[in-house]
Amino acid sequence: MTAPAALLTPAQTQALIRKLTALADDEIILAHRDGEWTGHAPILEEDIALANIAQDELGHAGMYLELRRTLDGSDPDRLAFFRGADGYTNVRLVELPKGDWALTMLRQFLFDAYEALWLSAAQKSSYAPLAEVAAKAVREEKFHLQHTALWVERLALGTDESRRRTQNALDELWPHVAQLFAPLPGEADLVAAGMLPELEKVRASWESFVLPHLTEKCGLTLPMALAEASEGRDVHTEHLAPLLAEMQSVARQHANAEVW
Repeated sequence: MTAPAALLTPAQTQALIRKLTALADDEIILAHRDGEWTGHAPILEEDIALANIAQDELGHAGMYLELRRTLDGSDPDRLAFFRGADGYTNVRLVELPKGDWALTMLRQFLFDAYEALWLSAAQKSSYAPLAEVAAKAVREEKFHLQHTALWVERLALGTDESRRRTQNALDELWPHVAQLFAPLPGEADLVAAGMLPELEKVRASWESFVLPHLTEKCGLTLPMALAEASEGRDVHTEHLAPLLAEMQSVARQHANAEVW
């Protein structure tokens, strides 16, 4: 049984808007960080591949924001290009600087595993529009995950230098991972209604896949047990504001442009 938007309670509508916005914000910011490698990746094939992954992530963000538009009439472009850091609700993991290639590949792997599993579960959402979006996006995310899992393995088992960089990347990123699995206000009600996947189950699946890959297959050392997120999505690092300033600069200079 699926639930059309007209049957949502006001509280469910607001919770769903928060969730869709957070999902989109993760994708927008990660896509921007990946896009910073365009023209600078270590080999031409990867330059193209990562640009394509970034484009896919932006496409997913667009789908989430279009779903939000059906709920509150908001403009996806205005949301993407005219909110400041205090209005974005992405996880801190995706806003960290792109670092070296090892950090970029490892972050993408950690995120792809989370998103692929979340989307797989969301295909069964009782909210039909979300189930349809999940079905479209999950195939791309599984490809992303396959690609980045191989890169993490390649780097971890490569040279002493590539292994050192990959371990350093894991040490830096790991404290930020738990926030991916922290529910938003009102999310529990949507989970109970079958509209959203249960994050604890997604996390269990994520850990059963990611942890053996990092430790047994790649020989990396986990810095610590995966802790709970200490702060919400309204708290950001100092890196988000300059990222947005760059990403939004053209749109803000021509805020009233109707034709590009």
